[in-house]
Amino acid sequence: MSHDQPQSGSEVPYLELLARGAAADAYERPVLVARADGATPETLAALETAKMHALRVRAELEGRRRREAELSALYETAHDLAGLRDLDAVLAAIVQRARSLLGTEVAYLSLNDPVAGDTYMRVTEGSVSARFQQLRLGMGEGLGGLVAQTARPYATESYFDDPRFQHTWTIDSGVRDEGLVAILGVPLTLGSQVIGVLFAADRRARVFEREQIALLGSFAAHAAVAIDTANLLAETRSALAELEKANEIIRDRSGVIERASDVHDRLTELVLRGGGVHDVASAVSEVLDGAVEFREAPEGEPAGADGHAVRRGDDWVVSVSAGGELLGALVLRGHPALDPVDQRTLERAAMVMSLLLLARRSAGEAEQRVRGELLDDLLDAPDRDPRLLRERAARLRADLDAPHVVLAARIEAPREASVERESADRRRLWSAASHLAATGHGLAAARDGGTVLLLPLDSGDSAAALARQTAKHLGGALREPVTVGASGPVEAPATHPGAVAGAYEEARRCVDALRLLGRSGEGAAAEDFGFLGLLLADSRDGRSGGAIEGFVRRTIGEVVAYDRRRGTDLVRTLDAYFACGMSPARTKDALHVHVNTVAQRLERIGRLLGADWQSPERALEVQLALRLHGLSSAVTR
Repeated sequence: MSHDQPQSGSEVPYLELLARGAAADAYERPVLVARADGATPETLAALETAKMHALRVRAELEGRRRREAELSALYETAHDLAGLRDLDAVLAAIVQRARSLLGTEVAYLSLNDPVAGDTYMRVTEGSVSARFQQLRLGMGEGLGGLVAQTARPYATESYFDDPRFQHTWTIDSGVRDEGLVAILGVPLTLGSQVIGVLFAADRRARVFEREQIALLGSFAAHAAVAIDTANLLAETRSALAELEKANEIIRDRSGVIERASDVHDRLTELVLRGGGVHDVASAVSEVLDGAVEFREAPEGEPAGADGHAVRRGDDWVVSVSAGGELLGALVLRGHPALDPVDQRTLERAAMVMSLLLLARRSAGEAEQRVRGELLDDLLDAPDRDPRLLRERAARLRADLDAPHVVLAARIEAPREASVERESADRRRLWSAASHLAATGHGLAAARDGGTVLLLPLDSGDSAAALARQTAKHLGGALREPVTVGASGPVEAPATHPGAVAGAYEEARRCVDALRLLGRSGEGAAAEDFGFLGLLLADSRDGRSGGAIEGFVRRTIGEVVAYDRRRGTDLVRTLDAYFACGMSPARTKDALHVHVNTVAQRLERIGRLLGADWQSPERALEVQLALRLHGLSSAVTR
């Protein structure tokens, strides 16, 4: 073929290029080759025309393939969205697919807030700015606010240079932080209602083609349906959950009412068969499925909470009270949440407990009075008929033909205690002693500001040991020191009722001796005091009392008589002198007088007692006489 002849079939190379989908620059090669071969102008013109037609056909085919791919991607995306049920998952999938469909650096979605009247950022993909991710756009503000307000798509290749949008400092700051330049926003609509805006954006200038805007708009329509479906499913699940919760509450309430009925029946049965407070606590523990215990109230504490259950930490507490007096408390442990019906069950149990305690107290007080009356008769009426005494004692499960010990008990109240406090302490002591007597098959009565007990003496035991046990028991019950003195054994009180009164006096002297010797809160009998005990012990014929008085009179009688005649204080000075180790200097400090005064008093004592009164033998007798004199004075008082 010559170079000056037009080449036939000039379109053939371009058909081959179109058939194999060659790149656009490959369409220049046939023209370049023909020019290099010296083709005629006509041939070159024909090739140029064929090239233009081929490029147009190529562009049309490329556009069709791109639209086909976009539609396929849109279909797949809509299909995937339809399979999602969780709202958060749906929203995340929407922005991910929007970014992929348009090939942008960032995609995000805002939802309208009908209450606040704005649209707020909900989900982002590719965003790096926290400020941008928290943006809220008022209706009409910025590109997104305008889309949300008008329900029309808007696109800009350079947001900050576009005057169509209402720029605010908040929105522009967020967009600038994110570095966005080109932005496309399309509405998410359900019918005529806009529920949000879907965005695609780049950090460089970019023109969004009409096809891309339409593609994102179509995707937004599918996305809005998916969002609505997810919302409906969430509402349905929420409604089902609430319905299930309501059913559960109904089932629980039915169970609670059943338990309340059960506890009512059990408490009634307990009362009828004479159960106690601990039986009630055990029954309530089973019904409420928790540890329930009864606590006794401290003496004199007022009632609280008016019988209503109150929460204290993880426990529930309800007072057990009657007539304004707190008898105790019912405690349910480890139940931070308690159903109102269960609270009522706990309160009802506390009410039953108060009735049981009152009944027990009334019965106990009646028995205490009977025991006290029998002991009073033994102390005050020694001529009672022994047979009648035995019968009365038998009804109280006491055996007055067995050996017994008389014990005198006193509570050691503080010196500054009021009259009301002392009276209350005596009542507490009598109540505790009466309980001890009842459990020990003995008797107890209030007497002479304290309490007297008549307790059986077990074989092999001693009066001193019984006194110590009683002091420890009463002191522990009252949480106060209780001093107890015991007599020697009284054989068969019913047969020899007169011996009980003498034994009581002996027990009182032992109490006074303990207090005088600074041993308050202890228990002892005459045998615990050695030589002093021989003087304290009552031989039931009165001879010991005379022996004490004679010894005191012989030893320090002159000093005692001198004090009585002159109103001096020689006995106290003598007592302080021995207590201070026979040191005049320490004695004057103890008596708060001048040392010369002490010297003068000691000189007077020496003239009354004799020059050898400070010798070891005489000093021991004088100190013993001082103790006995003090004991005698205490007993007299």
